[in-house]
Amino acid sequence: MPRVVEWVEMMNPDVLCMQETKLADDAFPIQTFKEMGYQSVHHGQGRWNGVAILSRVGLEDPLSGFDDGGEPDQDARIIWATCGGVRVASAYIPNGREIGHEHYQYKLEWLSRLREHLEQNHMKEEKIAVVGDFNVAPEDRDVWDIAAFEGATHVSSPEREAFSNILDWGLTDTMRDSYPDSEGLYTFWDYRQGSFYKRHGMRIDFILSTDSLMDKLETVMVDRNARKGEKPSDHAPLLADFNL
Repeated sequence: MPRVVEWVEMMNPDVLCMQETKLADDAFPIQTFKEMGYQSVHHGQGRWNGVAILSRVGLEDPLSGFDDGGEPDQDARIIWATCGGVRVASAYIPNGREIGHEHYQYKLEWLSRLREHLEQNHMKEEKIAVVGDFNVAPEDRDVWDIAAFEGATHVSSPEREAFSNILDWGLTDTMRDSYPDSEGLYTFWDYRQGSFYKRHGMRIDFILSTDSLMDKLETVMVDRNARKGEKPSDHAPLLADFNL
């Protein structure tokens, strides 16, 4: 929590999306964030998963999970809210564990449900941002060494196709669109074997936006400094500045 408070006070974002909070809803520090000027909404289940949205530009119509006519998701992995006229989703996509595992199939089905939710509830002309940890590296250059991931999750063709299918609905990968030729745009570095300092990273976190929001994009960046210091997350924050 001290790292979160420090980062929020320094960066002063209008909207912050958080994933893997590992908290029950009644344990989420709503009051602390309220004192900092933020409304917040959280969807959690205790020890695992958990997603949240903080906003200082309004927070309306919160929704936990999917509204696609299907059964409730078994995990707390996505929450929606409208913040300053933008429909925002904070998402934590399943890891998949290993190819062929039942959790891998759940991951593919989850990504398909996200696409279905967008189709049933939204239009491409809306201002929408789908934000979070997707646990998918869309291209070979989004991992430090593709040979090291042979036969592993995050880079398999079905996962990449499912991610691409979400983009095809009408979303743009803000980072890749802004830096189409750049290498090393990583957002995640494993805690093990000094991965961060060796630059052995992955780009698996995204801010995806519709065209009407993309037109307002001024800059997008990875805050690598937040991956340093005492007890950092293994993910670095991804920031996008939209002039609305």
